[in-house]
Amino acid sequence: MAIKLALVLLGLIAVSIAIKNYESDELKSFQDFMRKYNKQYSSQEEVQTRYLNFKESLRRIAAKNSNSSAIFGVTKFSDLTPQEFRAKVLMTPVMANRSPRDPSQILTNKNVAVPTTLDWRDLGAVTAVKNQEQCGSCWAFSATENIESMWILAKKANNESLNLSPQQIVDCDSSDDGCDGGNPPTAYDYVINAGGLESDSAYPYTGEDGNCAFASQDVVATISNWKYATSLYSETELQSNLVAYGPLSVCVDAASWQDYQSGVMSWEDCAFINVLDHCVQLTGYNTEASTPFWWVRNSWGADWGVEGYIQLEMWRDTCGIAHEATTSIV
Repeated sequence: MAIKLALVLLGLIAVSIAIKNYESDELKSFQDFMRKYNKQYSSQEEVQTRYLNFKESLRRIAAKNSNSSAIFGVTKFSDLTPQEFRAKVLMTPVMANRSPRDPSQILTNKNVAVPTTLDWRDLGAVTAVKNQEQCGSCWAFSATENIESMWILAKKANNESLNLSPQQIVDCDSSDDGCDGGNPPTAYDYVINAGGLESDSAYPYTGEDGNCAFASQDVVATISNWKYATSLYSETELQSNLVAYGPLSVCVDAASWQDYQSGVMSWEDCAFINVLDHCVQLTGYNTEASTPFWWVRNSWGADWGVEGYIQLEMWRDTCGIAHEATTSIV
């Protein structure tokens, strides 16, 4: 009996040590996370809250990695709850438009030869990765990035010197809601009606809503129109127009992107339920990969994902990628 009791006690001690070691590893991971992303918290209570959120992120990440081809891990958003992530980083969700589009609103099919791989970055048509910070201004970034690419392809600038102002759209586009969300089509309409966009240096990004301070004399890029890049959810059409016209603006459901690090995110990984809460830029694809994927440029900085990009599985409408694809016309 005494021997059995001793063994039980030893077992409890071993479990206790294992728990303490696990908690110690979690705490060290959190401290490393704070250093890496220069996290500054206002109080000890907030530190504790963020640590608890971080531990929940570790558990969620482990569950995702047990059943996915993509790799999930600690990101700059790991101290947020999923609800906070959606509120602070994504825009107010909108339902995907299922109505058939007027053919006049859709890009003309150029019947181009479609290569097996494409990366518009290699062709100098994409500017550097931007960071919208904790403001739901992705829609303004997506429109701005598309205009930059179209301006480059029209040989009016190059990708190293062109940096247009999403803040101008955030502040001045009265049809949309700034950090609470918006839509690239209405952003294009604003740019057309305003007479163009200023540079980011002339109208710098602040990461918050501000009063419109647009100066027409500082315009450096203009557009004449915009079009949809798909008629209705067609990834074949999306691929063809990406090749023919250049990098496109796309709106997606990104609620499941909080923990993404690398690899191809499959349609099962994505929470898409006909709700679009994030707009980004489609820049390429790879159909030679074991799982064909789209290259998608995000606006959360180059320290997220694959140097600021995410890979989404092709031909499954992953995260609703084919639901709202658009481009400006220079």
